[in-house]
Amino acid sequence: MECKRGFYIILVGLVLPTTLGACLDELEIETLGEEEQTAALVVEAVLTDQVITQKVYLSRSSLRLDLETDTIYNPYIPLGSRPIDSVDMEAGATVRVMGDNGVEYQFTEGDEGIYFSDEPFALDSGVGYTLDITTRNGLEYESDPLVVEGKSQLTNVYAERAISDTGEEGIAIYVDSRPQEGNTQFYRYTYEETYKVVSPYWVGVDFELTNYDPCALPFPTYDLEIVPREVQNQVCYNTVSSTSIEQFSTSGSPEREISKHMVRFIGKDNFIISERYSILVQQQVQSSDAYSFYETLKNFSKSDNIFSQIQPGAIIANVNRKDGNQENVLGYVEAVGVSDQRLFFDFDDFFPDDELPVFPFNCNILTAQESHQSYCNPNPNPSRCALSLIERIDLGVVSYVSQYDEDLAPLGECVGPYVFVPRICGDCTLLGSNVKPDFWIE
Repeated sequence: MECKRGFYIILVGLVLPTTLGACLDELEIETLGEEEQTAALVVEAVLTDQVITQKVYLSRSSLRLDLETDTIYNPYIPLGSRPIDSVDMEAGATVRVMGDNGVEYQFTEGDEGIYFSDEPFALDSGVGYTLDITTRNGLEYESDPLVVEGKSQLTNVYAERAISDTGEEGIAIYVDSRPQEGNTQFYRYTYEETYKVVSPYWVGVDFELTNYDPCALPFPTYDLEIVPREVQNQVCYNTVSSTSIEQFSTSGSPEREISKHMVRFIGKDNFIISERYSILVQQQVQSSDAYSFYETLKNFSKSDNIFSQIQPGAIIANVNRKDGNQENVLGYVEAVGVSDQRLFFDFDDFFPDDELPVFPFNCNILTAQESHQSYCNPNPNPSRCALSLIERIDLGVVSYVSQYDEDLAPLGECVGPYVFVPRICGDCTLLGSNVKPDFWIE
């Protein structure tokens, strides 16, 4: 079952904000009415000291099942990594960030519930900031004061051949870091990995089906041609953000520099390193409260079954109603000092004598009868053949390989004039974008 992210209430009586070093009163589950349980405002933002377009996510919690994808919301996956197709995003709000030095940054809604700063900006060290929100129904909220605690520079991001704690052979990605200023005891690491995908059964031509009428009598009518591909779909690139919570603390240690801290392990058989692979690692210097918040989420997510094992517990929220009314506002807003660095490598760099990882989809070469009985035949004859070729082409699920070749596909009563593979084996755009990223280096 796929889980979607966001700090959402799930069907287990989980109590969210209570006291964990914050000045919020404990909120028992019995105090929540049905309306509060299903409509709590969720505020999520990581504001940085980099000059970028900053983002704020606003949504509403929900007890409902996502019936389209059979999903229950998972509150334990970090910011920015969830699909949001069926999340109740909070539109129409006014969002701004204000500094105690008099600066003010306005935000404008882009995609529903996602607010982008009108101009790129960076948080300054030594300045206190507040996130200010007015929802479309006129309610006003503000975050606790936000301060960039410190800065630490990533000095190296590198990969080594390694064995995991479970005995799996693969590639470990490590970071080294050196503090620069301020309080640099608490860190969180996120990453964005991009990998190259090469279609294993790509050829320069494909099927083109036109004038198809499956209900024509006495037989379906259609035109089927083999034509040159008009879209480059042999080589693609897929980018995926991290979904785990990876933190590190030097608190209690005399050593402030970070050396060889692993942020990612990739098994040797993982398809994403078959061709060329890149990872952009970001190091975030956190406050102690933010560190505690994400550690709590991480501990919850390690439960064997988070839907049955989590007991009513404590998670800090740092956004409150301005009028002082007690309201269950979820999520977390933080100010961080960031440093990032990108790494590239190929499978052969670490396993030069080994076979590439296997393509993760079944690419059996198939054949099928070209046509089929009319859908409107009043006296259809039972057929032992599966879907015809033109039905599969019409559904967009196959890619051309060649004229029929008995060395490629078995003989039988359902043999047709062509052999083909599932489309995903001959069209990489099902796995990524055919546009090479600007940062990509071969």
